[in-house]
Amino acid sequence: MSATNTPIAAAAFCADLVRSHDFARYAAALFMPAIPRRALLAVYAFNTEISRVREQVSQPLPGEMRLQWWTDVLAGAGYGGIEGNPVAAEFLLAIRDFRLPAEPLLRLIEEHQFDLYNDPMPSMAALEGYVTDTASALFSLGARMVARPSEAIDHLARHAGLAQGIAQVIAALPFDAARRQLFVPLQLLQQHGSGMEEVFAGKQTAGTRAAIDQLIGEAQGHLATALDLLASIPPEARPVFLPLALVRRDLQRMSRADTDPFVPQPTSRLRTLWTLWRASRSKEFGG
Repeated sequence: MSATNTPIAAAAFCADLVRSHDFARYAAALFMPAIPRRALLAVYAFNTEISRVREQVSQPLPGEMRLQWWTDVLAGAGYGGIEGNPVAAEFLLAIRDFRLPAEPLLRLIEEHQFDLYNDPMPSMAALEGYVTDTASALFSLGARMVARPSEAIDHLARHAGLAQGIAQVIAALPFDAARRQLFVPLQLLQQHGSGMEEVFAGKQTAGTRAAIDQLIGEAQGHLATALDLLASIPPEARPVFLPLALVRRDLQRMSRADTDPFVPQPTSRLRTLWTLWRASRSKEFGG
């Protein structure tokens, strides 16, 4: 085994990948104990690889092949040298050490096939299904690393993921609109007298703003439910849900009348860390 493929190097590679492309989840993981943190970052690195497939291919077919490779990894039939892939190595180690179920991971891969095409997200139900099998699944898997699975945790994970996932759809709107990809439900836009081309034009109209405001309201509802449910789960599992502190901050900003959803709203890494640190010290997340 080469020096670049040692377990320590693979863990460092995963951490760096998540830090570079998903800093919010990386920063939240820093507040976890070391052993589950390493596994959590491996799962987040896997998610980063899956989420970035669309950015790395120009046609759907190569993207489908990359997603299939990861499906094969989960099935134990991966090709192309799993041993030489640090993310796959760490990911499989996390699955083994924490007995993570394959089914939600396979569904996560399947949902991201949607990313490869320019079909619009058709409805709110479709968006909720997409987010439940992606963002909610990550919360549920993370909680499995520190606490026994339970209906209470899964219920919380679903609402937490819906709040986070919908907020991410709104935050990514400028980027997605520029590449003519629509995650804001088309049905929702049409209900407010808007449509795809208004979104792709990147200019706020009364219709697009009304649709986005409704999305914000949906996310705020799921966030409120998730925060209420935090008290019902074991204290050791609550740090997994620290990203909700960032979701709360982002939704507050998004809901302001002077916030244009088509203008990127970057947040400094220092502010992200500060928000998470304050939340980690609170009774809400710390128990």
